[in-house]
Amino acid sequence: MTAGPLHAFLARSGRDGAGRPLDAVVAFDDAHIEGVHDFIQWCFPLPEASRAVPGAPVLTAAEAEAIRADPAARAGLLAALDRMTRFYAGTDGWLRACDHNHLRISRIIAATHDLVGQEAAAAFHAFVLDRNRDAGSPINRDSLRYWDRALAGA
Repeated sequence: MTAGPLHAFLARSGRDGAGRPLDAVVAFDDAHIEGVHDFIQWCFPLPEASRAVPGAPVLTAAEAEAIRADPAARAGLLAALDRMTRFYAGTDGWLRACDHNHLRISRIIAATHDLVGQEAAAAFHAFVLDRNRDAGSPINRDSLRYWDRALAGA
């Protein structure tokens, strides 16, 4: 039994607001990852409303607990994390001072920290910092601070 639509989506028994199962989202090519903006809130839910996508789901305390307790939902989030890691490894468009992907990265770190744990969030955080450093550190300080706060669970 699922606690709600976010839990069902991550556990691969539900669909997102556009009717897509998690596996379809994880199978997006890089152009879809870059150009589609309504999936990230489903893959990496937060307890705050999205300012970028009005009407996106908001993580409730009950769903957060259900996701943390459900190995299938945690595996679903980790599959999404793996896909986003491959996207950020294989593309460079986000490696600039300001980019919408910086907000996505904050969300990914925060949701991973909250729902899967510090270790997975820290690994992704280190990965994006390494990519930034290797690209000559183009990402603005504010984004880097948001990423640090997300990792700290703040």
